Amino acid sequence: MKRFRRHGHDSQRDKLKQELYQFNKTVEHGFPHQPSALGYSPDLDLLAIGTRSGAIKLYGAPGVEFMGLHDENATVTQVHFLPHQLELVTLLDDNSLHMWTLRAHHGVSELLEVGRFTLTGPPGAPPSVTRVTTVLAHSSGEWLLLGTEGGHVFVVEVPGFRELEERNISVEDVQARIPEEYVTRRNLECVEALQEKPLNPRLVLIGYGRGLMVLWDLDRQCALQHFLGTQQLESVWWMEDGEQILSSHSDGSYCCWLTTEGDVQSQPEKQDTPYGSFPCKAISKVLQFPTKQGPPFVIFSGGMPRASYGDRHCISVIHSKTHIALDFTSRIIDFFVIREGEQHTGDPSALVVLVEEELVVVDLQSDGWPVIQTPYLVPLHCSAITCSHHVSSIPLKLWERILAAGDLQNTHYSNKPWPITGGQNLAPEPPQRDLLLTGHEDGTVRFWDASGVCLYPMYKLSTAGVFHTDADPNDNLNQGAEGEWPPFRKVGCFDPYSDDPRLGIQKIHLCKYSGYLTVAGTAGQILVLELNDENAEQVVPATVVDLLQGQDGFRWKGHARLDVREEPVSFPPGFQPFALVQCQPPAVVTAIALHSEWKLVAFGTSHGFGVYDYQQRSSVLARCTLNPSDQLAMEGPLSRVKSIKKSLRQSFRRIRRSRVSMRKHQTNNAAKLQEINAKLEAEALQEMELAPVQRRIEARSSDDSFTGLVRTLYFADSFITDSTHNTPSLWAGTNGGAVFAYMLRLPPVEHRMEESVTAQQAKEIQLMHRAPVVGLVVLDGRGVPLPEPLEVAHDLARSPDMLASHHLLVISEEQFKLFTLPKVSTKTKLKLTAIDGSRVRRVGVALFGSSRVEDYGENSLVVLSNQGELHVISLPAIKMQVHHPCIRREDVSGIASCVFTKHGQGFYLISPSEFERFSLSARWVVEPRSLVELPDIPTSTVDPSKTSLGDGQGYDGRGVRKGSDENSARHVMEHALLNDEKVLQEIQKSLEGDQMEQTENNMKPSGTKVLGNFD
Repeated sequence: MKRFRRHGHDSQRDKLKQELYQFNKTVEHGFPHQPSALGYSPDLDLLAIGTRSGAIKLYGAPGVEFMGLHDENATVTQVHFLPHQLELVTLLDDNSLHMWTLRAHHGVSELLEVGRFTLTGPPGAPPSVTRVTTVLAHSSGEWLLLGTEGGHVFVVEVPGFRELEERNISVEDVQARIPEEYVTRRNLECVEALQEKPLNPRLVLIGYGRGLMVLWDLDRQCALQHFLGTQQLESVWWMEDGEQILSSHSDGSYCCWLTTEGDVQSQPEKQDTPYGSFPCKAISKVLQFPTKQGPPFVIFSGGMPRASYGDRHCISVIHSKTHIALDFTSRIIDFFVIREGEQHTGDPSALVVLVEEELVVVDLQSDGWPVIQTPYLVPLHCSAITCSHHVSSIPLKLWERILAAGDLQNTHYSNKPWPITGGQNLAPEPPQRDLLLTGHEDGTVRFWDASGVCLYPMYKLSTAGVFHTDADPNDNLNQGAEGEWPPFRKVGCFDPYSDDPRLGIQKIHLCKYSGYLTVAGTAGQILVLELNDENAEQVVPATVVDLLQGQDGFRWKGHARLDVREEPVSFPPGFQPFALVQCQPPAVVTAIALHSEWKLVAFGTSHGFGVYDYQQRSSVLARCTLNPSDQLAMEGPLSRVKSIKKSLRQSFRRIRRSRVSMRKHQTNNAAKLQEINAKLEAEALQEMELAPVQRRIEARSSDDSFTGLVRTLYFADSFITDSTHNTPSLWAGTNGGAVFAYMLRLPPVEHRMEESVTAQQAKEIQLMHRAPVVGLVVLDGRGVPLPEPLEVAHDLARSPDMLASHHLLVISEEQFKLFTLPKVSTKTKLKLTAIDGSRVRRVGVALFGSSRVEDYGENSLVVLSNQGELHVISLPAIKMQVHHPCIRREDVSGIASCVFTKHGQGFYLISPSEFERFSLSARWVVEPRSLVELPDIPTSTVDPSKTSLGDGQGYDGRGVRKGSDENSARHVMEHALLNDEKVLQEIQKSLEGDQMEQTENNMKPSGTKVLGNFD
């Protein structure tokens, strides 16, 4: 049945919606998940990281970020920038090469894929002949040299990816002048290294797995010198003068060869095994740089004694008499060195290391070689993230105090500025200061500057010091023992191990006006902290709150509570705990609320909820919410096996009961069943006509486990007993669809320390469908959510309207229901429909500002469902405004990790180490806007006689390759926007259907979709 609509009103509302709501995925914060390749351009001063999922990410100066995604779901194995150009080439493990470019569009650079290529061999040739193992981007900018498993070197012209067969280097050509006894022992194996000779790019060094190195003349197509290594080759490196070569090998040694000696050299000039004569692991990469002072820097990865330290991930740095083995906590992917000077030819200034879980930059010019703190690519998962909390519009004074406390923690970092500074950050300055707080498994809370594109670490709070743990505070993990060999030094901050899983942070609440912070953990501990600018040594008093309230028949089977230190504990400047509440039983804290004006904290677990007065350090309320069927709540998270078995047994019992009852009804009451079904169908039809998008909600059994689990807590100053007197109150919602309201009596301010706060139950609501209550909001007389504590006192919000009646909005997993206060009668409701099976998983209140009218905005509910869809619902009308797919429904952890901001943005984890940032607001959007331009190339650094090889396109006067735009346009590929879930699903289907060839053949410029700036 169609409805008649007032088109004028609807079109006006639709226009207003466009000004208020706009969905975008804007930027990815954190460290890329499973990195697999590293690249660096000294010309552009850009860093590139490839991942196992086929993503390519570029980083320059803070705020300069780009991202691209290969259509193929393949690992990026190598990344190479073309010299003096805005292009880079990626190699995937499916043996395909891809060309990317940074192209300016409307004053902002975008990362585009402009071509792809797969090396093809002669008919009947084995795959190893064309399996690419190493890539050399020639300094001419016109060629790629591709070394393969079969020992051949193919020369490919770029950007057109045209193979130059006449310039290919076959393994037979290389073997022609090698002594026969060297060749007959075994084949040369794969090409391990390709390196251009400094000062003479016509000569290229080819390194083979067996140990042979050949100096090849690209012009004359012949070998000039052979270096007959006998150990398995890992890498090669040219000295700056072009007269010496370093080679590293699988036995933990590196060798020095002279190019000024004869055509065939069977022995190196010098050989060194840095870590002794015992069997050592391979040195996978070696570099050497001269310095103005004399002694060179020698830097290599690996080479550790196999028996004693074979499991270490190390890079050794040797300079003069200083020798340090940098010890990382995860596997090394690759590293490079940044050098001083405009042409990057001076002394080494920084060592940049990409390991599997973080990026570490070491200052090579300061004493002790300290680490430089990273402004981006920070490993959010130093310890696993367990919860997050966002606070918008932080007052400047609080912001500065947190920064000052954080600076005191960072004294071990280098004072040198961040060395990677490519590109220009064109994004506007953030309009406000935003904090993202993440709770971690090791009991820490980390404060991040979430105002702009970079998620910058500000301060770290540790709660472990309040309790007795197995960790020894005197342990110094950063320095090796005196005289230890190898001379290890721990670097990096990734530490996935927790001393005690009970320390894990589960809930966080920060009051930005008072500076009070509440954190709650896995073992029922709730800490109340305040910001202090000085050191303090104090005892943290603990108050035990029994949430079972003498209930018989319940016995806790989970973990024990943490032991609190009874002696004074020393706390550094920052947030310092002054009160501790310990729930009994020590179950996971599932909800907290902080009211800093009333000096109260509310907390809830699977057993009940309570209120604590942190001014008087006393318990105000403890209420048990268990029912007799909640035995599962007594087992704790460490008894999951029993829980699963019990759940399965209950499910099978229900199925059996339903089958038995169905058989009885079928035999005895068939006619009655038909009559009931007809009635139900008529009611369903009537409901569909009245609300075509809503579906029926099924009531849940009160026997379901965890019905007493407290899901949400909410403080409100509203009308709870009568319509003339407003009073402070606490509202609690449970997993069983129950809402409890308690009236709080607060003594006058002058008697606050003498008289106790009391709580008295005033209301209890039981939702008919018994769905879990996930959110509670009280709306004032204007239909506006009540302001935060102290917000009105700081003149940052209007006083709530106390003249008209207030309303209570109860948000369950199934529906949104508005009740009048104080009568608690239903006024309106909206059922979550979208797709059958939808449930509310996350909810928040946000102010959406108009992108056209500066002073217009609307308060709305932002909802994330278990289908991964975002919904915006208007207040107080409770009407659906917009909805957008955001997260894959299979990504349960991503949905569970979502947190909303007060201005229509949000964050969720797309991997253990990355937050995806999204925006539903048309006004407030945080996204990268960057421009990368080719720097002017001094004529002295580019010698046309040496870099022009063959009939390449050459350069124009600006150092830009001629005809690059035309060639690029011919090879532009179709890309899916990362933000469009439907398109991503289509790509996945096409990949599964093995339709890559069809995609390659349908490359058209008109189908181009931009993939830049995390668009």
